[in-house]
Amino acid sequence: MPTLFADSNLWLRIATVPVYVGSIVMFAELLHRYTDTDPERVRKVVHIGTGNVILLAWLLELPAWVGIISGVLAGIITLISYRLPILPGVNSVGRKSLGTFFYAASIGILTAIFWHLNLPHYAVIGILIMAWGDGLAAIIGQTFGKHPYQIVGNTKSWEGTLTMLVVSYAIVAIVLLTVQGNIWQTWLVGIPVAIAATAIESIAQWGLDNLTVPLISAALAFFFNQLVNGG
Repeated sequence: MPTLFADSNLWLRIATVPVYVGSIVMFAELLHRYTDTDPERVRKVVHIGTGNVILLAWLLELPAWVGIISGVLAGIITLISYRLPILPGVNSVGRKSLGTFFYAASIGILTAIFWHLNLPHYAVIGILIMAWGDGLAAIIGQTFGKHPYQIVGNTKSWEGTLTMLVVSYAIVAIVLLTVQGNIWQTWLVGIPVAIAATAIESIAQWGLDNLTVPLISAALAFFFNQLVNGG
């Protein structure tokens, strides 16, 4: 796949990660403190923005240890923030879950697995499905959701669910298109992955979707792409 800055100094490339994440968190805190933006919207800014760090790591060809350490540190900070108000813009939504911690853990786990296999694009698929699929599904559902339904105690909207399905498929297709080109397998693999990701997101509770959706989406994308390509 094409890379943007692979010839740049490694430490300069690595430094972009904390700068980027810090900028996203700072922007969210400013929204939280100085605007009347709904807390859930602020949280989704962080959710989508920080998820893009996996794409940044892929494009910059960062080593696996950067993602692993970042995931561990983010997880520790998140656990502390549940006790101390160090990230009110991230954890201000009135519900109890370990979702943010699971999100950090999924980044570290997928980086450890797929960077080691020299297949980082599957980690990118898993995290971006959670970042953009779940993030946009929540925003669209809250803004335009006129057809709610309930499933295992969760209240969802068909508008949000459809958004999750479409965005998940688009992410798989775009990433695989970048890696393996415009072949029929590229357009097929996203179908079962998107369906599974949407189903898991719909039934998950206590923030577990932030772990299960990325891990299962990445694993299914890997499995089905290997299957249809005969690898």
